[in-house]
Amino acid sequence: MAERELKIDIIQNGIVIDHIKAGNSMKIYNYLNLADLNCTVAIIKHVKSGKHGFKDLIKIENNLDLDLDVLGFLDPNVTINIIKDGSIIDKKNLVPPKSIKNVVRCKNPRCICSIEHELDHIFELADAKNETYRCIYCQQEAAKTDVRMLY
Repeated sequence: MAERELKIDIIQNGIVIDHIKAGNSMKIYNYLNLADLNCTVAIIKHVKSGKHGFKDLIKIENNLDLDLDVLGFLDPNVTINIIKDGSIIDKKNLVPPKSIKNVVRCKNPRCICSIEHELDHIFELADAKNETYRCIYCQQEAAKTDVRMLY
């Protein structure tokens, strides 16, 4: 049986979140609450990529403000393409942010931010190579793979 290629149409105006690590598109979709949008959102999973082997991508036919620090924390290899009139007018390559605030809750029950509920949960990049974040109060490592910890 011959393998056929799936054709995905371009969007005229909106955002393409590209180069998502294969399998992580639903995590980003859920965190960004894209189900709440009243526009077309396409999730394309397991796309062949010359650079990464396989990747996911999300196409949003709407312009919205994205928290690039959060996306850089969830997947720093992501590329954000801003589309206007069918063409890319801006491309943003993300990097792990130096710090994140109220993105992940500290799991340490004795941490001051777990006890004082009005206190912000702040994590700083401790190891850029391994993308390790630590709580500024107790040094607990952020569990970025545990989506349930996200706000």
